[in-house]
Amino acid sequence: MAVAMQLEQKHSGLGIASFILGLGGGLLTFLVFFVAGIIGAANGGEIDEESVEAVMIGLFLMLFVLLDLLAVGIGIAGLMQKDRKKVFAVLGVVCGTASVVLSGFLMLLGLMA
Repeated sequence: MAVAMQLEQKHSGLGIASFILGLGGGLLTFLVFFVAGIIGAANGGEIDEESVEAVMIGLFLMLFVLLDLLAVGIGIAGLMQKDRKKVFAVLGVVCGTASVVLSGFLMLLGLMA
């Protein structure tokens, strides 16, 4: 009697990388928004656009949003892998996308204020 061995699927390495990048990038993005809010509150509600602090906030914000977009791309690549679990790839895509969308929403909210 031949017993068919069932191979257990491994988690996708791309999916795990996507999840870590998406979660880390999202947390760092909102940390930048938090720091910008503190600096703005300390300066009477406004930040001088030509100050070093404002430039650094903008650069870090772009870097972390690009990190989230990278997480989405890697997550999509992880979803395309065959014979791999897709849990972390889905979580990475969701975290990265949610972070980019919420960052855009916060930027629009700031422009309207």
